[in-house]
Amino acid sequence: MSHYEEEIPLHSSRSSSPTLRYRNRAPSPTLFSVPRRSDFEARHLLRPRGILALSKVAIPLTLFVIFVGLLYWEPHIEVAFYNRSWVKQEVLTVGPLAGCFSPRAVSPSYNVTDALYGPKHTEVHAGTSLQFGMDCYDFAGTILPLDRPAPARSIPADQRVQYHTYWRTDLAPFDARQEWMLKSFFATQDTARSRLVLWSNGDLSHNAILQKWLERYPDAFALRVVDYEELARGTELQGSELLQVTDAKAWIDGDLVRLLVIWAYGGVWIDMDSLLTRDLAPLLEHEFVTQWDCYDKKYVPMNGALMHFRKHSPYLCEAFHVMAHSPPPRKGTTDWGATLYLKVRRRLIAGGIPPFKVLPFCFSDARSCRLDNRLPDPFASDPSDGRWTMGYGREEGGGLDNALKKVFSVHLHNQWEKPFPKGGWVERLLLRKFEERIGSDAS
Repeated sequence: MSHYEEEIPLHSSRSSSPTLRYRNRAPSPTLFSVPRRSDFEARHLLRPRGILALSKVAIPLTLFVIFVGLLYWEPHIEVAFYNRSWVKQEVLTVGPLAGCFSPRAVSPSYNVTDALYGPKHTEVHAGTSLQFGMDCYDFAGTILPLDRPAPARSIPADQRVQYHTYWRTDLAPFDARQEWMLKSFFATQDTARSRLVLWSNGDLSHNAILQKWLERYPDAFALRVVDYEELARGTELQGSELLQVTDAKAWIDGDLVRLLVIWAYGGVWIDMDSLLTRDLAPLLEHEFVTQWDCYDKKYVPMNGALMHFRKHSPYLCEAFHVMAHSPPPRKGTTDWGATLYLKVRRRLIAGGIPPFKVLPFCFSDARSCRLDNRLPDPFASDPSDGRWTMGYGREEGGGLDNALKKVFSVHLHNQWEKPFPKGGWVERLLLRKFEERIGSDAS
């Protein structure tokens, strides 16, 4: 067979006359080339039947790859979207301090030298995020309880360490579920040296549950109705319309109340949806808020569910300055909580002032971490094998019980409608012990 194939005549496109020209039969591909076999296969796969056949292979293969990957890799996925202009204005911009730490501005009731630079006996900053294993629980265990005798004489109520909490009467009645927070306080705190003040936006004095505790602990328990104007006296919020801001979730007004109350009286703030697990006294040489969770969220790293500041603390004075000169808080947000604390702390650091402390997450909210080391769900029944994590059990004296003895509080994040499971770890390791410590007449 000849090396060249037979030549055929073609009409030239350059002339209207049928001039002939010659070329080899094997032309370069053109628009009118004969489709190749692979083109037919591609078109076939794009048909519904082809797509179905492909998915029968692709989906099982993908699931297999994911399954094998999970055997060797640990995924951590959290997606959040923040408006860039909001981040720039409300987070990244560091404004100047208001001058609350200057000698002329500091209240006579606040000792700057002792509060900021005085000797401390406990270390509450670990220096790392404490995400792994039992690290956070073990670090909490390094803070030893105070060893002190009972006071020689009764301490007047207003001279005790003041603990504050808040309940909005218009959201739900104060009932047995809310009472557990009170029981946890009386069972774990030094009632000879401390007093719990329950603040509300209405009169709770006729509540039978609260009357019982008022009679039993007349010097260690009190009820107060919030008066925003009175509490804000002497702050930049005095007379401001911002004092009237509320929302349906009680986030905005709750964040406001905690700051105003501690400014006016000093002491510890505890959210009502908490259960105290040990005496907070060793922590109170520090002024602090708490870590939001073990992941150090970029824009919401701090939480005020448990906090402590001295009366007329300049830290709170600076917070009121930021609140008064910022846009009003958005309803249902942490603008006066986590965002505010971050703003103030960055200004303090930029201004050369030692910032307030941030307690590790597990001190008050050990539910907010990895699946393998967070506290179990308080509202889920215990598994049949009684296990918690890493081989630790949920029995009395077991790993979970020991972890609870090291941390200071368990934050329940509202969920008031959910009951504690009968015989679950919350009932066995916390609630029963509360009642044992305060006596059978507590129920």
